[in-house]
Amino acid sequence: MTLISARSLTKGFGDLSVLKNIDVDIASGERMGLVGRNGAGKTTFANIISGSLQPDGGSLTYHRQQLRIGYLLQSTSYTVQAFSSMVTTSDEETVKDQLLELTSHLGLKKVQEWNSDRLDGLSGGEKTKLAIAHIWASKPDILLLDEPTNQLDIEGVEWLIKELDTYSGTTIIISHDRYFLDHTVKRIIELDDGALSSYPGNYTFYREEKARRHQSQIHQYAEQQKYEQKIEAEIDRLKNWSNKAHREAGKVGKMAEMRGVKEFYRSKAKAMDKQIKSRIHRLEKIEMEGVEKPKEEARVRFEWDRPQKRGRRIVEAERISKAYGDRVLFRDSSFYVQRGEKIGLIGPNGCGKTTLIRMIMGQQTVDSGQMWVSPAAAISYLTQDVTDLAAERTVLDLIQETQVIRSQFVEARNLLANMGFTDTMLKKPIKQLSLGERTRVKLAQLMLQKQDLLILDEPTNHLDLASREQLEKTLASYSGTLMVVSHDRYFLEKICSKLLIFTNDRIQKVESGFKEIMEKEAQKKAALKGSKEQQHDQQQQKMIIENRLAYLIGEISRYSPGDSQYEVLDLEFKLLMGQKKQLFKQ
Repeated sequence: MTLISARSLTKGFGDLSVLKNIDVDIASGERMGLVGRNGAGKTTFANIISGSLQPDGGSLTYHRQQLRIGYLLQSTSYTVQAFSSMVTTSDEETVKDQLLELTSHLGLKKVQEWNSDRLDGLSGGEKTKLAIAHIWASKPDILLLDEPTNQLDIEGVEWLIKELDTYSGTTIIISHDRYFLDHTVKRIIELDDGALSSYPGNYTFYREEKARRHQSQIHQYAEQQKYEQKIEAEIDRLKNWSNKAHREAGKVGKMAEMRGVKEFYRSKAKAMDKQIKSRIHRLEKIEMEGVEKPKEEARVRFEWDRPQKRGRRIVEAERISKAYGDRVLFRDSSFYVQRGEKIGLIGPNGCGKTTLIRMIMGQQTVDSGQMWVSPAAAISYLTQDVTDLAAERTVLDLIQETQVIRSQFVEARNLLANMGFTDTMLKKPIKQLSLGERTRVKLAQLMLQKQDLLILDEPTNHLDLASREQLEKTLASYSGTLMVVSHDRYFLEKICSKLLIFTNDRIQKVESGFKEIMEKEAQKKAALKGSKEQQHDQQQQKMIIENRLAYLIGEISRYSPGDSQYEVLDLEFKLLMGQKKQLFKQ
């Protein structure tokens, strides 16, 4: 059953046309992912579906009355007060209980007891969790999630995947998280240059099918080019014949027979002209209806200067601890970071990852222990917040302020061009850019600095898929030291060869990557499951044997030693007793 229909939907902002004649049907119970580069119009389309934005043209039809849409925005700061109010004032106890249960599943305990200081100090991931719980408790018909995994920890992502799997309503997910899309959607809608393309399947299928379609279009276009060249050659040949016929038909002659010759060439010239027009019409039709030249997929290039070689160790922590009141983030933790290491920081929201980064940056102090950072190390830090850029300044203004020397101006312009910024975009104020475009501006600022240690806090948040993949390639070849806070599984697996794991109020350094850790965890769970199943089987066998032994004792008492039946029962009794002893030894 179709739930929402869009027909010839258009939307623009000033001279920029974002959506162009969009046609799409969204079915009841559908699992749909909405993808596209930054600024392609994904959030605009979501706002139109939610009713918070009106289209310029076309129609949007809801095929069910009083359709409830739960909309998770990219920015979740508004939900803190709303959530607090819902917990403390809601008259519906079932709603309140469900809300508290959801937050508990997401790793947020005793939310109803949080005071205003605790709510004001929420991390980005905790705000996202509260927003998701708030929306889920409202029991919507459609879940419209805009970058739901941004700042969400790995446990939260896994919970959300499981919940979406059992959710019976319609889900529309805007995301650049490839792992999440692979596990939650069955149809991908791509927005590109205002147009919409549909792919049945998850993200991996979409990438494979898009590549296949692209190659097919390249082949068809190449064949079309050959055909056009053949027609153009025929037109040239016919024009030559036509010109010759026109010349012969225009010759002046005195003999009577010349009139017949002239009429022949005149007729031939007309036939040639007709064939030329026919072939020109064919070319025009190809131009109007033929295969368009395939567009190259947007490519973004990131480049970092090679860091200078200095000391071996850059960061060293010795028995460090940090707490806020009764809330302990980590304690008695020791580790070090050596030059050239690529380290991922993983742990649940609110465990202290960003706090540790601020300590390394000298913005916060440890409660106890020692934190040493090489005084010779130049450190660059990309924060999660992309709303701290001056809203009224243009991209070019901000980049020029970042430049150390004037000679970097050409380098900066080339860098921005490689990152997909056109001259028009460079002159836009920051407030007109999407969150992904703002993230790229911050990355550009970072790249123009000289650094030994690069600290990235959720660097893939808001980045489109092409930007994420290119950033992965660049960081994989980066020769400097890297510390990354991320919940993007694909990103962690490709970039980080070592981890700092925040668990049980400790920070532990692990000399292996994320993929290896997850494989070990899976093996442990499988072994534990196997052990439990084995124990269950043993208990069942013991019960069966004990029941049979009780039966045999009763039967043996009916016979005397020497009886043939007595001997049979006694032999079975002894065998079962041996099996029972063996089971109790295990």
